[in-house]
Amino acid sequence: MFTKAIIRKPGKSLIKGITSAQGLGKPDYQKAVSQHESYQRALESCGLEVEVLEQNEEFPDSCFVEDVAVIFDEAAVITNPGAPARNAEKKLIMETIKNHYQTIERIEEPGTLEGGDIMQDGKTFYIGVSERTNREGAMQLKAIVEKYGYQAKLVPVCEVLHLKTGVTLFPDGFLLAGASFASDKAFDGAVRHFVPQEESYAANCLLINGKVIVPSGFPKTLEVLKSRGYDIIETDMSEFRKIDGGLTCLSLRF
Repeated sequence: MFTKAIIRKPGKSLIKGITSAQGLGKPDYQKAVSQHESYQRALESCGLEVEVLEQNEEFPDSCFVEDVAVIFDEAAVITNPGAPARNAEKKLIMETIKNHYQTIERIEEPGTLEGGDIMQDGKTFYIGVSERTNREGAMQLKAIVEKYGYQAKLVPVCEVLHLKTGVTLFPDGFLLAGASFASDKAFDGAVRHFVPQEESYAANCLLINGKVIVPSGFPKTLEVLKSRGYDIIETDMSEFRKIDGGLTCLSLRF
């Protein structure tokens, strides 16, 4: 059960954010602000108290707070982002994390790790090994969570930015995924549904207290989720999609 979330307002420098998206154009800042406010309301409708951090113009991607920390019941882990332009963002989040956690661990060089590659399902952590999270960083996090009684599974990530860009694992064992995860052994036993290529962005959903926040505009995926009886909240993410941002990366939930 989550009770709190941390988010950061997008700055005007958002339009300069790192992106691999093709043909979507630059974000409209005012529209992004409006979407971020709607995102906050969606979190609040799931019963969360939302702490809103001020925008930081130095770091265009700093609204994606999930990438700089991994948090779970026993501890917080300050990551070491693999994107050089984002690495110093970890310093921005430190004081906020200290307000909530006494036990703070860190990913150290030569390890790199971003929170978008980390998915927790109960006592299991799935750690994506990607362009942003290297094997050394993944093994450091594995060792950290195992100290607290968790298990960890490493998952190779290709074709997408982060693990959670292409995968959402629901508590009932349903896996919503992009096609690149069709044969991954880490999710054996899950009931898999692969989103169509044109709706690949919808593979990233946010699960909070029995509700599922999904990006709007993906009717095929939405129908699948509705057919499974999930309590769904749709919210527009068009401007964040333009800079490789998804629902999960805009907040830290605990």
